[in-house]
Amino acid sequence: MGPGTVDKGQQGEPLTAEEIIQEARQRIAGHPTEQHEQSRRTTLLRLNHGVFWLATHWVGLFTFLILLYLGGTFAAPVLMHAGAERAAGAIYAFYRPFCHQYPFRSWFLYGDALAHPLREPISILEMNALRRYVGSADAGYKVALCQRDVAIYGMMAIAGTIYGVVRRFTRVPPMPLWLYFTFGILPMMLDGGVQWISYAVWQFLPGVLDRPFETIPALRTLTGALFGFGVIGVGYPYLGEYFDDVRSTLHEKYGW
Repeated sequence: MGPGTVDKGQQGEPLTAEEIIQEARQRIAGHPTEQHEQSRRTTLLRLNHGVFWLATHWVGLFTFLILLYLGGTFAAPVLMHAGAERAAGAIYAFYRPFCHQYPFRSWFLYGDALAHPLREPISILEMNALRRYVGSADAGYKVALCQRDVAIYGMMAIAGTIYGVVRRFTRVPPMPLWLYFTFGILPMMLDGGVQWISYAVWQFLPGVLDRPFETIPALRTLTGALFGFGVIGVGYPYLGEYFDDVRSTLHEKYGW
């Protein structure tokens, strides 16, 4: 009961049912509301702490996640070589939606060669059937992402780390979009796109091409690396400006 409220029960006067209900409502609505407000402020403070931490360490966190994702692709052949086929199979299955996993366009570990490119063209149906081939003791075991994807994520990790160091000393402007398209997107489109188009023509228009164009590991790696570098060059400076604003706002508000 609030200040000035007369406790009729202490004076021997019975409380009516309405008064009992009103008093119960006041007690229920009084203290829990204060507790709820304190809990809300604590939760909000913790969330802002988390946001401030992210705004401060986002480059390192993103690089760690990229390396974790990339490292998982190499864990698959390592596990196959160690005899843990079920665990390796789960990793291959996890990455399958993100990559075609063609063995003739992937790197191999523990075998007689790092790559096993096609010597003769095969049909698209045969390509898809080979997706689940992971290798053997002689050929080695394939990485769970193709050569181009490995180059993309590897370069993103390298370029992101370089960006994180350089931005401590100077502002890093975003890469112009025309530059990214010219040296990042266009080479990969030509290398991969011409390959797929040539296979489609060779497969469905017999006689037009003697054999389709099959690119080589070095070109897949180069074009993938250029694309990954462009992703960081365009995206990270904009993210940096955003997170710097967030960090500055929270610093002014909380003094962190």
